[in-house]
Amino acid sequence: MKGDILKIKPYHTAAARAAFALLADEIAPAAGRFVVAVGGESGSGKSEIAAELARLAAEDGLSSLILQQDDYFRLPPQTNARRRREDFEWVGPGEVRLDLLDEHLRLAHDPAVAEIEKPLSLFEEDTLASETVSLEGVKLVIVEGTYTASLSHADRRLFLTRDYRATAAARAERGREAQDDFLERVLAREHEFIAPLREKADFLIDDDYSVTAVEK
Repeated sequence: MKGDILKIKPYHTAAARAAFALLADEIAPAAGRFVVAVGGESGSGKSEIAAELARLAAEDGLSSLILQQDDYFRLPPQTNARRRREDFEWVGPGEVRLDLLDEHLRLAHDPAVAEIEKPLSLFEEDTLASETVSLEGVKLVIVEGTYTASLSHADRRLFLTRDYRATAAARAERGREAQDDFLERVLAREHEFIAPLREKADFLIDDDYSVTAVEK
């Protein structure tokens, strides 16, 4: 989402570095673009780790593109927040155009596709716009967001295990939402949908930000 402010800490960098070390041998020799999903609960550090993965890829000579699930919400951000209060059942994966995001990952895998026209969420304006992003020269596509582990066109999935109970300080520092009882209800409901996605992960970023591969 345009206007997001990242709070990158040393532990984000360390986790991204460990994850990139595990992924690098797959990314470079891949025939086409390689898609990595970074999923987990609100405030767990998804955006920061995605940004650090992109930076590390650049250091390794690989161009990347980050896609944010927040741009794919069906309603503008502040309108969506109001809809949640009017209809609590609205909270969940149905708020997001996950099908469109997955289609954009499919297109990203196609070397003949040079660009994607994607949604763009503008928080302050409370509008949904669009933007065209170039795939020219891109080797690594990083998609980050709460439900991204569910996307079928990701090559590898990273999942942050910290749940909403452990992310209160990070969410407060971000300062994007009022930290009230209603938000806790929203996060608890999201947890019900997000926690099972851990089973789809290839790598877990644990509560201490260590990275472990999942045996399958």
